[in-house]
Amino acid sequence: MNSSAIQDAVAAARKIVIKIGSNTLAREDGTIDIDFMNGFACQCGALMGAGKQLALVSSGAQVAGISTLDRWSRKTDIHYRQALCAIGQVELMDKWRSAFSRCGIHIGQLLFTKEDFQDDHRTLNMRNTLFTLLDEGVVPVINENDSVTFDEIRIGDNDNLSALTAILWNADLLILFSDIDGIFTDNPKTHPGAALVETVRDTAELLSRITMGAANDFGTGGVRTKIEAAEKAAAYGIPVVLANGKSEQALERLAAGGMGGTLFLAQDE
Repeated sequence: MNSSAIQDAVAAARKIVIKIGSNTLAREDGTIDIDFMNGFACQCGALMGAGKQLALVSSGAQVAGISTLDRWSRKTDIHYRQALCAIGQVELMDKWRSAFSRCGIHIGQLLFTKEDFQDDHRTLNMRNTLFTLLDEGVVPVINENDSVTFDEIRIGDNDNLSALTAILWNADLLILFSDIDGIFTDNPKTHPGAALVETVRDTAELLSRITMGAANDFGTGGVRTKIEAAEKAAAYGIPVVLANGKSEQALERLAAGGMGGTLFLAQDE
């Protein structure tokens, strides 16, 4: 169990980006889990009280949209999906605002596209806004601007968006919360003998010894995007933790050494 190594990584980090996946945010019926959001916000507050700065990359706009306007839930047309995200993003932010306000914390919304990270002027403005919010004790809640993006300008998943955010901010740690306990040698939901990969030093070597594919795709992005995100961040000296956000008090337990996951070490380690 690598819980102590993860605990050390959290303890050493002052600037932490946390990504919350849609599966972590959703109940079994597909609606937003308000109790999870309230509890998670308080855990963030405890870490902030210990002197850490946190930026949150939150999926869930479609989940929130479906929770609000179920009559569009089965429509697959891109215009309806983008409209659903427009409705859901408002609901998602309102729920996060309510959750963090219970702990006396303000939040700010940032919506990015791939183009924002490719244009120097936009990138500078993004950094300035991000740094200002964090320096003032406000938690940035970040998502891709799904209501206006299309394939050519989409990042496509919030795993990679969180890595880009961590690099933009020069974060000390990236935590990816999903509905799995980490990276396994095979899909643990269909292969009970699959082993948890506790520490990754080389993503190429990791890919050579695990089974990937449709059966191994968990959540929206899947295992592959999580490995891509970890590789991006690790290349900039940022360690990455992949852990199960569905576990009770997951953030608190990671910080206390009571929970494991997969730890991607920074390339300079």
